[in-house]
Amino acid sequence: MSLINDLALKLSDAAYEGHTFDCLPIRGEVEVLQVQVSELDALPIYVTATETQILCISYLFRKGELLESRLAELNESLLEMSLPMPLSAFAIVDDFYVIYGALSPLSILENVLKELVTLARNANDCFQAFEEYLK
Repeated sequence: MSLINDLALKLSDAAYEGHTFDCLPIRGEVEVLQVQVSELDALPIYVTATETQILCISYLFRKGELLESRLAELNESLLEMSLPMPLSAFAIVDDFYVIYGALSPLSILENVLKELVTLARNANDCFQAFEEYLK
């Protein structure tokens, strides 16, 4: 069984800090698991796994959705916010600004649950904080 399938089974029965996890496997060249954390499900988390890491990504917004006149200000704010934000960092993937976290594939389930809940909280908080930069 793949790590993604195993994780989907474990998450479907898990709870963490009162949150549950709704999982949808997405088949393709790379296995992806879409995870929605209860009460924090506005922005889903996409999970992939390799032999070296479990990568959790939430897509915040497309570059084209942003006010061009405020891009430099947004980028500076993201860089300043990245260090003090727990367990998450920002990146640009293709045409999207994303927030992500990564874990070892040997991580215990509790650490994966903590990462998912923390990332979902951070994604929701960041989306709200940076709405003013959207067109």
